[in-house]
Amino acid sequence: MSDDKASAPAASPALAMWWRAMGWRIGIVPVPLALLIAGIALAFTLLGEAPSDLPTSIAILGLGGFATAEIGRRIPGLRRLGLGAILATFLPSYMVYAHLLPAPLAKSISTFTDQSNFLYVFIASVIVGSILGMDRRIMVSGFLKIFAPLAAGSVAAFIVGCATGTALGLGFRHTLFKVVAPIMAGGVGEGAIPLSMGYAQITHGAQGDYFAEVLPAVMLGSLTAIVLAGALNFLGRRRPDLTGSGQIEPATDREAATTLQAHSPAPDVETVGAAALLIAALFLLGVLSQKLWGWPGPVIMLALAVAIKLARLAPPALERGAYANYRFFSVCATYPLLFAIGISKTPWEKLMGAFNAPTLITIAATVLTLVITGFFVGRWVGLHPIEAAIVTACHSGQGGTGDVAILTAAERLELMPFAQIATRIGGAITVTLILLAFARFGSGL
Repeated sequence: MSDDKASAPAASPALAMWWRAMGWRIGIVPVPLALLIAGIALAFTLLGEAPSDLPTSIAILGLGGFATAEIGRRIPGLRRLGLGAILATFLPSYMVYAHLLPAPLAKSISTFTDQSNFLYVFIASVIVGSILGMDRRIMVSGFLKIFAPLAAGSVAAFIVGCATGTALGLGFRHTLFKVVAPIMAGGVGEGAIPLSMGYAQITHGAQGDYFAEVLPAVMLGSLTAIVLAGALNFLGRRRPDLTGSGQIEPATDREAATTLQAHSPAPDVETVGAAALLIAALFLLGVLSQKLWGWPGPVIMLALAVAIKLARLAPPALERGAYANYRFFSVCATYPLLFAIGISKTPWEKLMGAFNAPTLITIAATVLTLVITGFFVGRWVGLHPIEAAIVTACHSGQGGTGDVAILTAAERLELMPFAQIATRIGGAITVTLILLAFARFGSGL
């Protein structure tokens, strides 16, 4: 017995029971702490106002995110289909719509989410950390190969989606411009908004009206992709020969089969802090590039991280620090972020606006075709088919928020750099081509 154990006083029965209670958890939240946070939230509700600062948001989002995810994880039959991520996103959206979430808490969370850039901090940490943690050869090869399933999947999805919507009576032009194109346009900020603005400028109509028409397809397409990502994760457990468990390409040797961190010592606290500053600097360079030249900030950040990795500008210790930041955010911040997104950026009434059979079937056919094509083309070009299909599914996601939800449902957040290519680059190409087509064929819509 060690000296520490020998000298430590024995816990009283009451203290031992308390320790056991602290070991019961909802996600990462100890049950007694969850009850305390719930009591604090109730007190703020009774006072009529809740702070929108960081400590309040950490507590409330932590409890809400992990509680809703835990519900999804405990529903038999559906828990393996990404239901935790679905409920963490869409249950709070419904709660706001049905006034089940107290207004002071909803306002506090919405204000924090809109003003804090929490989503972009998360994405930056995941992108930079996962890139610096990759094997360099796999990273380069994977980035080059992923364009094949993305391109093939997009073409096939447009063909099948438009054919399905036309056959069901939606009309070819309506299906193309207001259902299929929004699904693959890159989300809300990078997709639905520029699409609706472009439509309005071309037709001299109201941008708000067009935005209301295309937004449901964006959101329901993302929901479909989340479900399919959960199904792909389930398939990967049954058929391990089809997946790399988060690695996009088969390894050529044992060293390439793991990330840099697999056999490396854990970084010290100072190195983790330095890596956090590196991530923040790359994020700000992306923001600056977008302001100065209009280049998409996340893509610039991704390119800079890739350049640092290829040129070996970050020492191995700093790379391990960046990877530690990625692990922290993926484990501790994913479900709280999804909960915040559900409250502030997922209007339930917009989802309900597209609940008619022809539209739902068209959306499902579009996303399913995208994913199936990505699966088989990815396998053909030498990628793990399940990982290729998951990345391709992100092309139909709700922007960065959709990427987080899809990869969370698939339990493969390390694919975020590839998902950003699908969402940002794929979305930008889609918006450009669709607006060119709308200018010529979309009059009267």
